[in-house]
Amino acid sequence: MAAAFRKAAKAGQREHQERAQPRFRRQLGLLEKKKDYRRRAADYHKKQNVLKALRKKALEKNPDEFYYKMTRVQLQDGVHVIKQPKEEMTQEQLKVMRTQDLKYVEMKRVAEAKKIERMKSELHLLDAQGTQSNKHVFFFDTKKEVQEFDVATHLNTPPELVDRVCNRPTIETLQKEPVKGATHPVQLKKLAQQRKHQYSLLKQRIEREKMMFIIAQKIQARKDLLDKTAKVKVKKETVNSPAIYKFKFQRKR
Repeated sequence: MAAAFRKAAKAGQREHQERAQPRFRRQLGLLEKKKDYRRRAADYHKKQNVLKALRKKALEKNPDEFYYKMTRVQLQDGVHVIKQPKEEMTQEQLKVMRTQDLKYVEMKRVAEAKKIERMKSELHLLDAQGTQSNKHVFFFDTKKEVQEFDVATHLNTPPELVDRVCNRPTIETLQKEPVKGATHPVQLKKLAQQRKHQYSLLKQRIEREKMMFIIAQKIQARKDLLDKTAKVKVKKETVNSPAIYKFKFQRKR
């Protein structure tokens, strides 16, 4: 009962508040209260304890100690970031390696290589992507000849055919022989689109054949690892190449 009366008596007591900053010290800002001092003191002591612990850790550090994480972590903008391992193979390569064997992959690679050779023989790769890989350099003796130089006149061909890499007849050839093939702009545009489509297919087949070759190498490397001979890894596996191992030499009878 006594505790209940004490609580009831305190409920009617006056709340004593800490005084504010005096008027003549108002230019100094707010007057620091007890709770403000305790918060500031706790923060100060916390920082001092951290510095003390770091100082002790530095004094007791062994210069020869080593952790494996040291090789996988680098400092970026003051933050330790773990290096991400490089991708060894794509998801498509992993799927093929898990579902198919070496003979099937090699068969598909040979089939793609034959199709590539057949397409190259048809397209000749003369105007692939509409760009010229080679350059034709003309030499002159005077600056006047350079200023008066005209490519069409020098090559003796119409100006419309100057940009062609192949099939660039001269004016005399066009006058003697009739024009063969499509000449209408609509037909020429359609042929250009078909040729561009064929080059796109050829590029895809070349990339597919290269991928099959890499997969076959990786499958063969995994088969070679089944050998119990002592070996050392020389090069890690990447997306474009298998892992390379050096096997211990064994003399055969």
